[in-house]
Amino acid sequence: MATQVQPTRDDFAAMLDDMFGGADSFEGRVVHGTVTAIENDMAVIDVGLKSEGRVPLREFAPAPGQKAELKVGDEVEVYVDRVENMHGEAMLSRDRARREAAWDKLELEFSKSARVEGTIFGRVKGGFTVDLSGAVAFLPGSQVDIRPVRDVTPLMDIPQPFQILKMDRKRGNIVVSRRAVLEETRAEQRSGLIQSLHEGQIIDGVVKNITDYGAFVDLGGIDGLLHVTDLSYKRVNHPSEMINIGDTVKVQIIRINKDTQRISLGMKQLESDPWDGASAKYPVGAKLSGRVTNITEYGAFVELEAGIEGLVHVSEMSWTKKNVHPGKIVSTSQEVDVVVLEVDQEKRRISLGLKQAQANPWEAFLAAHPVGSTVEGEVKNATEFGLFIGLDNDVDGMVHMSDIAWGVSGEDALALHRKGEMVQAVVLDIDAEKERISLGMKQLERGGPVAGGVAAAGDRLNKNAIVTVTVLEVRDAGLEVQQGDDGATGFIKRTDLGRDRDEQRPERFQVGQKFDAMVTGFDRSKKPTFSIKAMQIAEEKQAVAQYGSSDSGASLGDILGAALKAQGEQTKK
Repeated sequence: MATQVQPTRDDFAAMLDDMFGGADSFEGRVVHGTVTAIENDMAVIDVGLKSEGRVPLREFAPAPGQKAELKVGDEVEVYVDRVENMHGEAMLSRDRARREAAWDKLELEFSKSARVEGTIFGRVKGGFTVDLSGAVAFLPGSQVDIRPVRDVTPLMDIPQPFQILKMDRKRGNIVVSRRAVLEETRAEQRSGLIQSLHEGQIIDGVVKNITDYGAFVDLGGIDGLLHVTDLSYKRVNHPSEMINIGDTVKVQIIRINKDTQRISLGMKQLESDPWDGASAKYPVGAKLSGRVTNITEYGAFVELEAGIEGLVHVSEMSWTKKNVHPGKIVSTSQEVDVVVLEVDQEKRRISLGLKQAQANPWEAFLAAHPVGSTVEGEVKNATEFGLFIGLDNDVDGMVHMSDIAWGVSGEDALALHRKGEMVQAVVLDIDAEKERISLGMKQLERGGPVAGGVAAAGDRLNKNAIVTVTVLEVRDAGLEVQQGDDGATGFIKRTDLGRDRDEQRPERFQVGQKFDAMVTGFDRSKKPTFSIKAMQIAEEKQAVAQYGSSDSGASLGDILGAALKAQGEQTKK
């Protein structure tokens, strides 16, 4: 029987060379080896090369800081960095072998988008380092949790799942996320929880966050929004007025959107609706008391009871203050009396009136100052059609420009008075419904209008009227005259005493002398001004118009002679 020869070490190396193409092909690969000895803190490992390699025992420890449980004869996997170094030994690495094996597994898991297990073990700039069974990955700070985490210490050195976001084997880069795993888990929990909820359900929750528009309530793994308008039927300016973070509240589920997984919650729905029967509680015309809760440009909101507010439109706030901001009439939290104007229970609207709860100043004025009575007030404003006079109870009356003075109208009449001047007037008409008071100032003057021609004593003066006046005083500047015996007094300027210069001498007149003159206007004190010159010019124009023109060849004397002759013949008839 032939003797079986055991292969030598050199024979085994030759066989490996045949299988793998030589010892050089070992480099950069993970191979199996056997622990042949443990010397100090090093393990001597035979991987079938010409020489053995040494690997620090710490690389075989199950975790950093732990002791390696390794003995002679154990088979291990190591990474061949070099077949032979300067000492003739193989350069082996257990850590590198673990990393290579980990990379192979991680690439497979990454291709399937599967979660991997790792341990946070260090802190670096911008994040943390994670051990993925030998491969080191980077965990950005933003990917630690769904919400910012101030202290990561409780999460370190604990095996937990991660999601690989990116990996590059050539560069040795791996980026992982713990947040992605939490969000996915939370989404699964939310989906399951939403399926167990239904609209109308009453449930307890914990207030997690408060914003200007509402509060987020944790329903046991899923958040719902409690909008500020659903906190209470009464006006709530900010949610913090009613709830605080950490409070346990009872809410009703109003709406569930299973596509977006959004839940709307309400608290006021658990209370009785104060608008039920509002039409009966607040009939039109009822006078009530309330508190001003909000002021806008278009009016003020008044709370009649908790949950019911009415709007006082700016037009219903004051009888006399028009085009004034509501904030200048009422203030927030002020108690006011209002009258119900309209109720729309379906739209949950109540229209209120503030001025209706007060006496109508126009009716009060009519009671105190009937038509025909005399009133006094300040000229507030002048418009193109008259003067506005301030009267009692902050009401205004208007004097039309035709009622300012006899014989004067338009801008001439308006110019007779200034803003701020105190004047008297007669009440001509009052329309309380339309809030109008008509006044007249000329009605306080003596006399009335003339129909034309020479006005008799006591008659009213009209511009361009021919009247008989009596000289009261002769001055260098002109004559002080009086219409009739007891009529209005006025003045004739020197230049108005005649057309010719010789006629413009005041000394040719005597006190008590009577003559005709034309009313040419009124001064600021409404005293009439007269002119002989203007009367002569007017008579000349009238004569020319009736009996000929200056272009016909007839002289002015002929025309006036004809006019006088015709007037004499008419008198004889």
